[in-house]
Amino acid sequence: MTIHNARDEDIQPKTGPRSLADLFFSFTLLALQGFGGVLAIVQRELVEKKKWLTPEEFVEDWAVAQIMPGPNVVNMSIIVGGRHFGLAGAMAALGGMLLLPLLLILTIAIIYAPFAHYPPVVDALRAMGAVAAGLILATGVKLARGLKKNPLGPRLCLLLGALCFIGVALLRLPLVYPLFGLGLVGCILAYRKLAP
Repeated sequence: MTIHNARDEDIQPKTGPRSLADLFFSFTLLALQGFGGVLAIVQRELVEKKKWLTPEEFVEDWAVAQIMPGPNVVNMSIIVGGRHFGLAGAMAALGGMLLLPLLLILTIAIIYAPFAHYPPVVDALRAMGAVAAGLILATGVKLARGLKKNPLGPRLCLLLGALCFIGVALLRLPLVYPLFGLGLVGCILAYRKLAP
């Protein structure tokens, strides 16, 4: 007789993309859903719906994607594609992220240019920015659950996050200083905790 606790329901087997085409079309659909607040969409698709990553893997991969040059979600697509199909997977995921959205944005830019200064258009874009900020905040709260298994523990992770927020949002430091300063501190502390 097997005893299940409430957390066993949350644990589901991890899968992966079935083919390069699956990878390409999955990232194309992901890219078409992401207007500003793409972190929420990426997390929901890759962790909750497709189950290509565990919550912990997502947090780790997203951290790597953020410190690499370029857009975070594009970096994430390369990481995921490369993990499953090597260089061909990385290129398929990258193509999915960029091809159709590029064509769509070029079309929108051509249509948008004559109306860019109309107040209703400006107000609509400001409203979309507020929605994107809300999506990012909600995803941050969801991702905080992954900190339970982090070697630094949730309190220290939240402290480092708060210090980063203070440095960037309140003190207006360039992102490179908190990134490398607090990132180095976090790496050293994690290394010390994980060292035998």
